[in-house]
Amino acid sequence: MTAIEMQQLVIHGRRVVGGKAEGEALVTRETISGWGGINERDGTIIERRHELVGQSFAGKILVFPGAKGSSGWSAFFHMARLNGVCPKAMIFTRMTTKMALGAVVTRVPAMTDCDLDPLEVIETGDWVSIDADAGTITVRKGGRRARQA
Repeated sequence: MTAIEMQQLVIHGRRVVGGKAEGEALVTRETISGWGGINERDGTIIERRHELVGQSFAGKILVFPGAKGSSGWSAFFHMARLNGVCPKAMIFTRMTTKMALGAVVTRVPAMTDCDLDPLEVIETGDWVSIDADAGTITVRKGGRRARQA
């Protein structure tokens, strides 16, 4: 087994929204509020007490437990999509109607119900490839550099 193969992990899960995407992971163990929690114009977390406050999920693979707050959650992620600043894909651990609708209106690959806890095995900066249609998430530890090695 090569060093690259040792740094790669495949997770199996359930598709919420189909498609493929890859990019750098942005991981939080905290749920994310849409209304009042994100800036839909630039994709940053603006919730004051959130561990990712000031960081942008734009163009990242967002790994998080799920949604919190009002039913307006999906509207804010929809606006982030219209503004071109939504995540490339979403991986979450708690399926709710709010989360399902948010995933659908964001129109990016989304997965849940994974055989390994993504919050335990994926770290911010890891390179993640999602094939939601096949139900697989490939994680390359160490980010883009590990992918290119």
